[in-house]
Amino acid sequence: MSTTPSRHRWTRSALVAGALGVAALLTLSACSSNDTSDGESGGDPNAITVYNAQHESLTQEWVDEFTAETGITVNLRNGGDTEMANQLIAEGERSPADVFLTENSPAMAAVEDAGLFTDVAPETLAQVPEQYRPSTGKWTGIAARSTVFVYNTGALTPDRLPQSLLDLQNPEWKGRWAASPSGADFQAIVAALLDLRGEDATRAWLDAMKAGAVPYKGNTAVLKAVNAGEIDGGVIYHYYWFGDQAKGGENSNNTQLHYFRNEDPGAFVSVSGGGVLASSSHQQQAQEFLKFITGKKGQEILQTGTSFEYPVGSDVAANPALVPLAELQAPAVDPSTLDSAKVTQLMTDAGLI
Repeated sequence: MSTTPSRHRWTRSALVAGALGVAALLTLSACSSNDTSDGESGGDPNAITVYNAQHESLTQEWVDEFTAETGITVNLRNGGDTEMANQLIAEGERSPADVFLTENSPAMAAVEDAGLFTDVAPETLAQVPEQYRPSTGKWTGIAARSTVFVYNTGALTPDRLPQSLLDLQNPEWKGRWAASPSGADFQAIVAALLDLRGEDATRAWLDAMKAGAVPYKGNTAVLKAVNAGEIDGGVIYHYYWFGDQAKGGENSNNTQLHYFRNEDPGAFVSVSGGGVLASSSHQQQAQEFLKFITGKKGQEILQTGTSFEYPVGSDVAANPALVPLAELQAPAVDPSTLDSAKVTQLMTDAGLI
């Protein structure tokens, strides 16, 4: 397998507000092949439909165990954070979705801002600590992932690493670091930077990124490039590295992870979300599903599975291979305040998407 990915030019985002309805309709058509129809579930009147932007294999494990335990059938429609959020907003009260799951918080915040979520059941909220769910109670955290700086150990030593995410805007890092600006993962990190440091600082950092960073398409491509020595380091989420290590380290054995800590924007922990749609005609079943995945059994599936994401509920510890969440020294960010629309505007203005 080649470890040299192709580099991608900066392109202008297609997800502008005026194209929202078109994007949602295209997504609906594209994801229909992944749907499990009501007919396939035997016409179960209690079946729920989950719009899933989390890892498909992880959600499938949750679904299988939930159905085995409760007898409730779950139909999955799989897609990405942004397109599924846009689809829900376009569908509004007509949506067939009962539950929405994401990898990052901004998509949840967008659907919440559109007024489409009902309140999460109090017993479910009680399973998740306050720092891993929005203050509004309209959705909850279901998993988490940490921002990290992956670096090539042949190019960098620990004493030469950036001490802050903001250091990457300095001239000495020009042409030496990479990211995947078009992805929802990286845009969530920018949303946290915006929340923590404000618009002026975020604009300056993005302008410096445009001038000095090397763009790749996807966190895996960034990891491969750093491992191959194409670039000294890159900003990704932690689980890409751990997942590759678990498979033998083909794309990561020449690298290590640097954790910014100290409540730096680069120590941001992104919360994966789950919420129940207010328009759902299966409120009880949908709430049961959300309670299950944040409960002990659902979080243990995270702990022992292959996604290497962090459990956030029911006092379930992380996979022993991971740095414990409490040691990451992440900044405090209310997930409901992450502004995906503003981030899209700022990144477009900077010429990054």
